[in-house]
Amino acid sequence: MNSHDDRALVERGYQLAKDVTRHHAKSFFFASYLLFGQRRKAAFALYAFCRRLDDLVDGDGPNVVPIDLSVRLAKARQMVAEVYLPMPELASPELGSPAERLMAAEAQSPWDPGEFAALKHTVRHYRIPEQPFQDLISGMEMDLTKNRYTTWEELDLYCYRVAGVVGLMLTPVLGCSDAAAALPASDLGRAMQLTNILRDVREDLERGRVYLPAEELAAFGLSEEDLKRGKVDERWRAFMRFQVDRACAYYARAATGVHYLTGFGSQRMVRLMGAIYGDILRDIEARDYDVFSGRAHTTTRRKLALATAAFVRPGTVLPVPQGEVRVPLLPTGTGG
Repeated sequence: MNSHDDRALVERGYQLAKDVTRHHAKSFFFASYLLFGQRRKAAFALYAFCRRLDDLVDGDGPNVVPIDLSVRLAKARQMVAEVYLPMPELASPELGSPAERLMAAEAQSPWDPGEFAALKHTVRHYRIPEQPFQDLISGMEMDLTKNRYTTWEELDLYCYRVAGVVGLMLTPVLGCSDAAAALPASDLGRAMQLTNILRDVREDLERGRVYLPAEELAAFGLSEEDLKRGKVDERWRAFMRFQVDRACAYYARAATGVHYLTGFGSQRMVRLMGAIYGDILRDIEARDYDVFSGRAHTTTRRKLALATAAFVRPGTVLPVPQGEVRVPLLPTGTGG
């Protein structure tokens, strides 16, 4: 394939990634309008990679074939390693040389060749390290073996692997190489994943999954049977207030890292993305914590209002907290 063909494949991949993002991630797509040029295309390429991986686990993507999931995830690890062959300095130090990790795997790729070409272009252009991609695959592997979580520590690891790492992937794209930005970036992903979990309790139950930590449910006098009944009583409200406070703490911690982003439009984009997702928590509260009879969401009108605020008064959208932010834990836990 010549260089013209390579460029055509990459551009086709970016367009496909844009289409995937528009279809599956309306809030992210909306917020992406605050990015421009290559940064915006790169954000789409990263989202498409994550989406295809998620489809791989759920088994409902357009390119997913009926092969053992563990084999397909092994193939995904192989393909990620392949991206880093010409950039060994960015490869995961925990996993060894990318060349040594390339092995035959009897599985079909879940990615369109163009989408993967766009991902390679993005990784090389912005020099994104490998570890977040491999950690994301580890998060998907957790879904193979776990459909219940006992403690917050277990769930926090899951939130980091399936969402916190996305913040780490995006940070170089948004114009930041400062290592101090890593924790706030991963905290935004954690906040958004926890928001998803609180919003999707009913849907997850229907899929045979409970992401709410059993230890914390029990501390508020709740059981899985209570969730299945969908009863909103004072025990449930107290539990949800605790979880919403925790998610808000992660959004606040994320806000402390926004100033590290130097790419044009990046700070406003991250503020808007955090605010749109954080607004789902506001809707959960407005529903008196009833996440069983309907799905909490952010309306288009609210998104437009938040976007306007992000332009006119960016400091009011995902505002930086005053003082130290601690993540709420059960009384038996230790500081967060």
